Amino acid sequence: MTGARTGAARAAGEGDGRERAEALDAADRLAPYRDRFVTGDPRVIYLDGNSLGRLPRDAAERLRRVVDVEWGERLVRSWDEGWMDLPTRIGDLIGRELLGARPGEVAVADSTSVNFYKLCVAGVEARPGRRAIVTDRDNFPTDRYVAEGIARAKGLELRWIDGDPVDGPRPADVEAALDGGVALVTLSHVAYRTSAIADMAAITALAHRAGALTLWDLSHAAGSVPVDLTGTGADLAVGCTYKYLNGGPGAPAFLYVRSELQGGLRQPIWGWLGRRDPFEMAQGFEPAGGATTFLSGTPPVLSLVAVEDGVRMLAEAGIGRLRAKGIALTEYAVELFDRWLVPLGFTLGCPRDPARRGSHVLFRHERARKLYQGLLNSGVIADYREPQGIRMGLAPLTTRFVDVHDGLAALADLAS
Repeated sequence: MTGARTGAARAAGEGDGRERAEALDAADRLAPYRDRFVTGDPRVIYLDGNSLGRLPRDAAERLRRVVDVEWGERLVRSWDEGWMDLPTRIGDLIGRELLGARPGEVAVADSTSVNFYKLCVAGVEARPGRRAIVTDRDNFPTDRYVAEGIARAKGLELRWIDGDPVDGPRPADVEAALDGGVALVTLSHVAYRTSAIADMAAITALAHRAGALTLWDLSHAAGSVPVDLTGTGADLAVGCTYKYLNGGPGAPAFLYVRSELQGGLRQPIWGWLGRRDPFEMAQGFEPAGGATTFLSGTPPVLSLVAVEDGVRMLAEAGIGRLRAKGIALTEYAVELFDRWLVPLGFTLGCPRDPARRGSHVLFRHERARKLYQGLLNSGVIADYREPQGIRMGLAPLTTRFVDVHDGLAALADLAS
């Protein structure tokens, strides 16, 4: 069968299960949430929700209200009418509903990179005399670069883990890198490229046994997989809000500091909003306490209110249902991958076990970059990730099973 005939057959749904995809969508309890987002051109298939989440309609309306009323009419009075509390109020919401954190442990501010810098420095300085930071070579680039910069500035050793190229670093890999000289272990809970889920509980326990702290990047985990920072004993964490949390492009990130550590950590970017009674404008920095201590500058109000609406929708849906839908979507994608893409020379670049996989998938092919460009030209928005990987982010609230079906059908047709 030629590529054209294959494409026609897929479009018609002959033997490829599109009817099944439609049935799965009809039975999906989260399907009504899609209508609460701006979806734009119906011809576009969006499979990049783990890079930028769709725009919630409530967030668009909230932004208009903030601009027209809170900024336009109330002006500076709005700082005392709710603006000043946004970083910790939204932080507590994210912590309670998505991260398994306690009140006062999460704040929303700055970018993931800045928050990672703050917590990485604080964690290293909390273990004086220890001279090593442990991370893996496949960790997200900004985490690696920030850690490299801190290591160079402080004369520390950056100790690299070479984890499995698909499954990522396992507890045994981390254990082999640990000794009494390690101050901090920092990894991603869900790998940005391969979607592999790291064993947070086991790795944290190993780090603690060696006397080290842990710093987790939750950017591809928050809102897509259950996270239990309290239950796993995690020390520090960061994450972005513009992926599964639908906070918008460049939305501020969040940071987490376990309550038991807060009094003993010194964050390196002292700012006026991290100080006790900031409007006293007093001499000298005195930490505000709690996650507020880790704030620095003025809250970005417009971005923060957009984050809040996205998080409230996720909380309403419930992380259990979000995870179940994410597993169902990725399992369906892998099923179609086996049927259509394996015969065309593709290999699976994400874990096959759904319990070890987040809400995105990765398919590798020697012509992946060209195929990715072809997808874009055909109206299928996915991601390209080196080496030779096409990544598809399947956001549980907005991705349909027919999107998965049609997106992989388009990829198969391009590769035929």
